[in-house]
Amino acid sequence: MQTKVALVLRDDLPAAHAANTAAVLALSLGGRIGDSVGRDGEDASGGDHPGLNTHPIPVLTASAQELTVLLERARSADEVRLVSLTETARRARDYEDYLTELKATHAENLEYLGVIVHGPRSKVSRLTRHLSLL
Repeated sequence: MQTKVALVLRDDLPAAHAANTAAVLALSLGGRIGDSVGRDGEDASGGDHPGLNTHPIPVLTASAQELTVLLERARSADEVRLVSLTETARRARDYEDYLTELKATHAENLEYLGVIVHGPRSKVSRLTRHLSLL
């Protein structure tokens, strides 16, 4: 089965927040995908290069409303895995603070900064094809 990864960032994020969101989401998903890192390589001079992610990752943008709709659809899609980042997580000083604040926040009050989606190519494409490239 061919799989696809798509990273979707909220379109109004400042550049620093967008870069941080992308890094956190990519690392968080990568730890959940068994085949995400390719074998190490060597350049013509004999230098070693650690393996990289083997999945192309389009970076897309969405409005806050589009991001919420995407999350709802992705959560209900079979075989689709997602990781999201909220403002609650971004503001936390450490992971325990994040978990405590998350536990105190109702789902409808979470402010999403981005989501990374992984699954069958056709399903991920169907979820994200209407979004613009960053």
